[in-house]
Order: sequence, then C-alpha cells, then structure tokens
Amino acid sequence: MAMAPKVAAMTLMIRLVIDTFSPISTDWQQVVIFLSIASMVLAAFAAIGQNSLKRIIAYSSIGHVGFALVGLSSGTQVGVEGVAIYMAIYVAMTVGLFACILSLRTETGYVETIGDLAGAAQRRPFVAAVMAILMFSLIGMPPLAGFFAKWHVFLAAVEAHLYVLAIIGVLASAVSAFYYLRVVKTMYFDPPVREFAAVPNELNIIMAVSAFFIVTYFFTVGNPLAQVAHNAAGSLF
Repeated sequence: MAMAPKVAAMTLMIRLVIDTFSPISTDWQQVVIFLSIASMVLAAFAAIGQNSLKRIIAYSSIGHVGFALVGLSSGTQVGVEGVAIYMAIYVAMTVGLFACILSLRTETGYVETIGDLAGAAQRRPFVAAVMAILMFSLIGMPPLAGFFAKWHVFLAAVEAHLYVLAIIGVLASAVSAFYYLRVVKTMYFDPPVREFAAVPNELNIIMAVSAFFIVTYFFTVGNPLAQVAHNAAGSLF
C-alpha cells in the first residue's frame, strides 16, 4: 500500500494528463498544483503530533506524493523525468524503512510507537544506523538520494516559473524534518526500554542494499536512473 499503488497511480496520472489532456494543460495544471500543495502541507503538519509509526509513515507517504506532484505540475519533460526519478528513489527508501521496522521486533510484537525505538542504537546499532540514513534521506539532506529526488522536482517547478510552489515544497520539507529527526533522536539519545529480537538475515541484506544505494546514489545509480527517466519521459513529448 505504501509503494506499488502510489507508483501505479502516478504512472497513470502522468499518461493521462501529459498524453490525453495535453490540449488543456493550463486547466489540469491548476488541479495538480492544488493537490501537490494540499498533500505536502497536510502531511507536514498532521504528522507532527503523531506518536504512532504507522500513522507517521502514512502521512509521510502522502507528503512524498505531494512532492512528486511538484514535478508533474510543470507539465514539461523535465518535470516528468523528475517524477520518475522521485518515485524510484521513494520506493528504495520505503523498502529500506519497512525492513528496519520489521527488524525491531520485541517479545510483545513489532514496534508500534516512536517511544518503542528508544535505545535502538545501543541494542541494534546497524538497524538504527540504516534507519537514521533513511530518515535523513526522507528529509532531503545532501548527499543522500532523497536530496536528488527533491532537487529534480523542484528544478522542474522553477524552470516552469512555479516559484511559489517550489517555495511551499521547501518549507513543507523543513517542517516534516521535525518528525523524522524525532525518530533519530529517540533511537540515539533516549535510554533503552526493551530488548529486540535477533534480526533475520534477509532483512539485514535488504537494509544493507537500500542504505548502500541511498548513500552512494550520486556515484552509482544516479546517471543510469536519470537516463532511463529521460528516455521514458521523452516518449511522451
């Protein structure tokens, strides 16, 4: 629910507005801009008071769809390329994040709240490190992959002269940093409150691969992914 439906819906929306509705681009752009702003602002402020990890992830996914829509709002090839790159990076981050959460299992079940992560850096340092990397990437901090994802969509908005939309996106990203950093703070600075079960090897592999590509995105998959996105977007223009 956090990945596949959103990627499918975004792909369908791109084909619909760029191909079918291209003659009325001015009309649908206003709708997409509204949806983008509403998604980013709702997610940024609604998640601040949340303590449930599930709800935070849910609001986070809403926000990231809003960021992806920033690129689509431009109605240009650069914007579609940005959306494709953003969704690919979002999937990688989400896979790694769910692997981290599934790795932090206690005697009573899986972690449910931010407080359940207290002291995770001491009990499970590898899991906590990967989760921290993903949190910083979700914020959009350089040089992690999440930074390049947002850079591509904001660049498309700026080139399309959608300056207000780009500024709102940057501010929403800054607000959302609060609840992402709250997770990191809890893992690294709060005292441990529980023991965690051993982490299955397959989850360790998924976390390692995800963290590797998030950290080394610019040097590894950045150019190939950009080229694939360019070719895919070029087929619509």
